Amino acid sequence: MTITVSRTAVPENGVVQFATIGGLELEAGGFLPDVTLAYETWGTLNHDASNAILIEHALTGSTHVTRGDTDEPGWWEQLAGPGAPVDTDRFFVVSVNIVGGCYGSTGPSSPAPDGKPWGSRFPLVTLRDSTVAEARLADLLGIQSWFAVLGGSMGGARALEWALTYPERVERCAVVSIGAASTAEQIAFAQAQTLAIRQDANFNNGDYYGGPSPEDGLALARRIAHITYRSARELDGRFGRLAQAPETPFQAPALGDRGRYQVESYLDHQGNKLVQRFDANSYIAITEALMSHDVCRGRGSLDEALATATARFFVAAVDSDRLYFPSQSHELAAALPGDVDVHIIECPIGHDGFLTEIGQLGSQLRTTFLV
Repeated sequence: MTITVSRTAVPENGVVQFATIGGLELEAGGFLPDVTLAYETWGTLNHDASNAILIEHALTGSTHVTRGDTDEPGWWEQLAGPGAPVDTDRFFVVSVNIVGGCYGSTGPSSPAPDGKPWGSRFPLVTLRDSTVAEARLADLLGIQSWFAVLGGSMGGARALEWALTYPERVERCAVVSIGAASTAEQIAFAQAQTLAIRQDANFNNGDYYGGPSPEDGLALARRIAHITYRSARELDGRFGRLAQAPETPFQAPALGDRGRYQVESYLDHQGNKLVQRFDANSYIAITEALMSHDVCRGRGSLDEALATATARFFVAAVDSDRLYFPSQSHELAAALPGDVDVHIIECPIGHDGFLTEIGQLGSQLRTTFLV
């Protein structure tokens, strides 16, 4: 197996790099040859590689956590950057695009061995598979142990898998807005999203590359997801029953002629934004990876599964989250070894508060976790 990495001696901060990690045997029985991982780094790895932090992205996130040497804003600026809790002047920060993604890592749109996109042939990849792939990248970067692994939502599930799959390689683990497993309700929401894509007239069983993309299905999937990312209180307070001017949703000679409510226009906007930057097959692949999230699979009870963890844990939840309820974070914390508190982000917007309001936990992260 040949493992290579394309990086300069002093890579630019916040610029995508690529590593080839060889073939990957998958938990569900599939195989991916010659896997490529896209990643970004910030800061400088110290002489004994003891200052490395891995930040895991959420479902449709990219590797671009914070600005670095570019002016492009990152998706977790409150958490990482010069002087931030994850201080890139102190730490060497790494973020990796998950296997199955569309931001440079091997995914359904990547060429298969025959040169054609994987498409419908792309295998089922679990979060544990992504952890194994990232461990090979860590080896390649000379990182034997992470000072910390952090993530929110699916990124939190990935961080938790790191702490259980490679306990000797994770000193600290921050798990935000996620539980120990995806629940039946969360799988139900996910299935509605993947089905929206699969039923698009242009999906072609996943082999749509070179032709029209299933944009309507992907946009609908995002609408469904975004409702779970925001709270009822936030949607009602922000939009209420207001019409999207100059449209009139309650005056129309026929159903097909009615205008939109503001909340409908908002969801349309969110769906259309994602279509411009994401691949529909990758959305399915990563969503199914999140469906697979269950730390107990093959490890016994929850207490038994978590007993092998040796990391110092930081668990947090959003008080208004209706996708991953705070009770799931409390259940996880109670089952972890030692006395683990649940830190609460207080905000009305729902699940997305883990992104927009992570700054509320800056003091706790600095004083109790990243020390």
